[in-house]
Amino acid sequence: MKSTAIYPGTFDPITYGHIDVIKKSLKIFDRVVVAAAENINKDYLFSIDERVEIIKDSLFKDLKLNKSKIVVIPFNTLTIKLCNQFKASVIIRGLRAVSDFEYEFQLAGMNKKLNEKIETIFMMSDVENQIISSKFVKEIAKLDGKIDKFLTKSIVRKLKDKLEWKKYIYLYYFSFSFLINYIRRILW
Repeated sequence: MKSTAIYPGTFDPITYGHIDVIKKSLKIFDRVVVAAAENINKDYLFSIDERVEIIKDSLFKDLKLNKSKIVVIPFNTLTIKLCNQFKASVIIRGLRAVSDFEYEFQLAGMNKKLNEKIETIFMMSDVENQIISSKFVKEIAKLDGKIDKFLTKSIVRKLKDKLEWKKYIYLYYFSFSFLINYIRRILW
């Protein structure tokens, strides 16, 4: 029987840090399910469908990783339920720094209480990728900084396109609002 691990995360967007954890997981497990979370309480830059597409493009087109060993899916359920669905006995979680550990430790404990047969394995990416976070990468991109050290080529393009599109939306919205307010003042 093939061993399967679940690697859940928001991946908004997936970074070289995430990819490093996936590559290390593939050395241990026959199959890794990369599960992009859809949490309605979070404000994502990319939709769930966009994130799944970005992950697939990054792993399979940019990096040419083995499609038969990696499954990429969206999910909006308990990770434990996902483990049952894919017959996985392990959840992979990436750690960057000590500050990540408290939250991850609590999460692993809750998952263990929900299903004692599921283990959580913490993995660290290589040193050069440990500082990378999706949040910081998005901030750097918003300020027109270089992000190609943190993301694969296709993601760099998609992130820049998304941020450019958002600029136009904001510009349109504020221009339209200004015009409406101006017309109201004239008419009243």
